[in-house]
Amino acid sequence: MRHHLPGINAGPSAEYVIMDAYQAVDFYKLDELLTEDQQLICQAVRRFVDEKVLPVIEQHNRDGTFPMNLVPQMAELGMFGCNLEGYGCTDIGPISYGLLCQELERGDSGLRSFISVQCSLCMWPIYTFGSDQQRQRWLPGMAGGEIIGCFGLTEPDAGSDPGGMKTYARRDGGDYILNGSKMWITNGGIADLAIVWAKLDDQVRGFVVEKGMPGFEARDIHNKFSFRASVTSQLFFDDVRVPECNVLPGTDVGLRAALSCLDQARYSIAWGAVGAAMACYDEALRYAQTRIQFERPIAAFQLVQKKLAWMVTEITKAQLLVYRLGQLKEQGQAKHYQVSMAKMNNVEIALKTARLARDILGAAGICDDFQCGRHLCNLETVYTYEGTHDIHTLVVGEAVTGLRAYI
Repeated sequence: MRHHLPGINAGPSAEYVIMDAYQAVDFYKLDELLTEDQQLICQAVRRFVDEKVLPVIEQHNRDGTFPMNLVPQMAELGMFGCNLEGYGCTDIGPISYGLLCQELERGDSGLRSFISVQCSLCMWPIYTFGSDQQRQRWLPGMAGGEIIGCFGLTEPDAGSDPGGMKTYARRDGGDYILNGSKMWITNGGIADLAIVWAKLDDQVRGFVVEKGMPGFEARDIHNKFSFRASVTSQLFFDDVRVPECNVLPGTDVGLRAALSCLDQARYSIAWGAVGAAMACYDEALRYAQTRIQFERPIAAFQLVQKKLAWMVTEITKAQLLVYRLGQLKEQGQAKHYQVSMAKMNNVEIALKTARLARDILGAAGICDDFQCGRHLCNLETVYTYEGTHDIHTLVVGEAVTGLRAYI
């Protein structure tokens, strides 16, 4: 039996109460703008992170493993497909989905990335571009955490320029033959299916490639200093036969379909980065209040206060940015360049916050007894993936000037 997040079904559960151990950053009383359901969902996920994620995540980070045992619990809470309606999904709304991602990334970027990939990069394109038969076939299992997905767009030689991809498909009777490779694929090694983008007669189309199809192989990437508690893989396609029923019909609009999926994921990243920044700020503040030097806590010194003031100010601005973006998304008015601004800004301030937190912690900040170092390393990846910081800067630049600088 699935026990959904409070606000999804009738009434909140008394089990989910915000923990006193963590004081959320709410300098501008943003909580007062949230509905009761949004507050309950935020508190429920915060509780999940405090009780289930934080006690184990450092060991997973050391071991380079993803906490798969958390997947059924996340499914029980209704996290998978919480941005969609029907087919076993729970549709909690854009702002609640953002708050969920914020709290998950407060635990670890890899965990939030798992949700972003499952919900925004796999379930969303099936929901949006798939047939009803495809939705019925895959979405209920994905919502229940029984089917894990990954998203194959990036290639070794096609990152910021996805149109330069070399993976291709050709028709063979009623099927398609897929050849090529994909790189830096989150969830690749644990996925049951992959949403793969390939060129078909010079037009990019979306294919659902299932685990076990002959010629399809996933190889995990090891020795990462970032996103260690996340599975990152290469995908290889050697004459993989994909039936017609596994082609997403709505992707006949070409690369635009793939890029629209990225906008969904970037929205969740913009929220998630706020959670990582909140975790680092909270840790730095607590440390500064208890670390005694020259017979006083270092929080009493001007330069430390300057750092903390910058952190809380930028986090507050980032919170308001994604909250407004969530409102626009609820109204169906969010533009891709607004999503780019939020991803660009929020990841940058989160990375700077993590660095400042490490600075305040001094030598202690390089040990994984504290979490700011882990967030710092993770955010180096978040700064680059789903569109680099520079590319998002140019997307915003194009929006304000009308001139495209990246081609």
